[in-house]
Amino acid sequence: MWSRVIGQDRATDTLAHALASGRVGGTYLFHGPGGSGPRAAALAFAQALLCERRGTPGGPEGDACGACPACAKTARLVHPDLHVYLPFPKVSKGADKDDRPSDYADRLAALAAEPYAPVDYSQRGALGDDGPSKKQVEHRKRPMNELLRREMTFVPAEGRYVVGILTDADQIRTQAANALLKLLEEPGADVVLILTAERLENVLPTILSRCQRVRFDPLAPEAIEAALVARAGLAPDVAAVTARMADGSYTRALEISGSERVQGHRVLALDFVREAYVGRPDRIAPLVQTASGMGRETLKGWLDLVALWIRDLVLARAIGAGAPLVNVDQAEAVHKFVAALPDADLDAMAALVGQATDAIEANGHGGLVLTTLAFGLRDAMHGRSSGRLVTPLDAA
Repeated sequence: MWSRVIGQDRATDTLAHALASGRVGGTYLFHGPGGSGPRAAALAFAQALLCERRGTPGGPEGDACGACPACAKTARLVHPDLHVYLPFPKVSKGADKDDRPSDYADRLAALAAEPYAPVDYSQRGALGDDGPSKKQVEHRKRPMNELLRREMTFVPAEGRYVVGILTDADQIRTQAANALLKLLEEPGADVVLILTAERLENVLPTILSRCQRVRFDPLAPEAIEAALVARAGLAPDVAAVTARMADGSYTRALEISGSERVQGHRVLALDFVREAYVGRPDRIAPLVQTASGMGRETLKGWLDLVALWIRDLVLARAIGAGAPLVNVDQAEAVHKFVAALPDADLDAMAALVGQATDAIEANGHGGLVLTTLAFGLRDAMHGRSSGRLVTPLDAA
């Protein structure tokens, strides 16, 4: 049902109108930032397509009823006419064996319970873990042929349509895309295929040209905050901070709220900025050691948290008491910092963090990069920064 989709009224109204008018297309591409709603909307659209009461006297026109047997099956992702495909890492199995990972069904069950759940293998190598899969995650030719193309040629068993949802269409290998094109070129009259993607530029033009596109925008922090309270049961003060750290993604908000590691990293980021101002090597060194031992991808995420603190400083200086801070629970500390350091070069601080992230991306030594960053931030906070993480050798 559309009530499970957070915000996105423009997109859901468009889809509801298609249902009510009977102008349902054969192939859709729902695209937008991860966690903003494309996947949740795809599941809600599938439920409406398969709803037994939709369009009947007393039933809804542009939505699922949520109460009929078909809606119940679709909500649990067990309807025989609904097929959901997630990209997954390659698993070594026999040539005649299903090569989906052993926890694939568990991930679909988690997705049924919460359509924004962080179940993608690119996000979590194992359910319950914070880290992504160490193997490449993608749609490959064999699953595309043996699962998608085969199941999309079935006639409806119970409903009006056979509905397929293929997530992360921007992670389709070229050979797999060719297999998908064969399906898109000759779709059945009772087949609806819904693709989702974060990066439209990574979807092959031949696929784009065959899809009706529906765009999803980043979610407003207020919408995420309300959902965290109502759906995830978070306390309002925790939800407020989490929503503003999520960068428009309810999935990211769920990851943050369920991760003690992220909360600890946030505290570490604040301590790093504070100790950088003091500039004592003996106090900076333990923080650098902890952060640099995270691993490259996690370290980049931690630097994003440092950048969020600096963003709050910029907004507090520019706007004052009404600034839309990310770290709303630290508003007093943020405003005190801005008042106490009128000469701090906040633009230089932001630039230095960005350069540090680039250096880590380029396989720079974590300890060296963070130590250099700490003293660069110290200089910027005292108003004497060059704005460069490393001063060029030929500088005057």
